[in-house]
Amino acid sequence: MAITNGYITLSLLKSSLSITDEIDDDFLELAIESASRQIDQSCERQFFQASATRVFAPRDSYVTEIDDLVSLTTLKTSSDADGVFDTSWQPKDYQLEPLNNIAGGIESPTTRIRATDEYLFVTDGGEATVQVTGTFGWSSIPVQIQQATLILSSRLFERRNSPLGVAGFGDLGAIRVSRIDADIENLIMPFKKIRMA
Repeated sequence: MAITNGYITLSLLKSSLSITDEIDDDFLELAIESASRQIDQSCERQFFQASATRVFAPRDSYVTEIDDLVSLTTLKTSSDADGVFDTSWQPKDYQLEPLNNIAGGIESPTTRIRATDEYLFVTDGGEATVQVTGTFGWSSIPVQIQQATLILSSRLFERRNSPLGVAGFGDLGAIRVSRIDADIENLIMPFKKIRMA
């Protein structure tokens, strides 16, 4: 099996676990991909890049919140909220935010587009009136996300030896696998998407 959009390499995980053979490569690759997708789900964002065209409903006439964006190719809006994106915006018409791609002290992708010149966003009862074409995701995988993926991948790989949640037995009885890893939670916390009411 090959890893698709994993946040660490197979060689890094094997080195971390002191594995030198290739016997468990399929299990390790599965652990990396599963850990990467679990982190995506927990953070409500993806750290890998994908070129796409996506539509969004503006928050108001001036701001549209979008998925993480590395680079914008085209911005279009629907003037009649009818699903036809007939108005093409020029760079002078919008501002990409956060400014300088820094949010909370962390290098971040674009998450908002602000109308600045000739056009305003059409708001019509939550209709998707904004179309963005570009490269979505992050310019590079943050080191904290890589570390969290390494810990979680190792945990998932070793978890196959404790399928019923019991890692072993000690003087006080069964040693159970904990549900939440505090180190992983602390590493990914700054990257979790904040929902605005």
